[in-house]
Amino acid sequence: MRPFPWKEAMGFGLGVLRLPPDAFWRMSPRELAAAWGAVVGERAGSMDRQGLEAMMERFPDGR
Repeated sequence: MRPFPWKEAMGFGLGVLRLPPDAFWRMSPRELAAAWGAVVGERAGSMDRQGLEAMMERFPDGR
């Protein structure tokens, strides 16, 4: 399992988008992905069941 890419996410949100920190931390992962897609020219599509299960396995809820 790979850890969440915080360095890249923060670099994009704070550096590329130039969001103030409070705005960055209020964003959902889906909002950040949509912004990323808009900047790099990719469309953020909806996630299918397989993608959801892969994400849940990669980033499990702490228990």
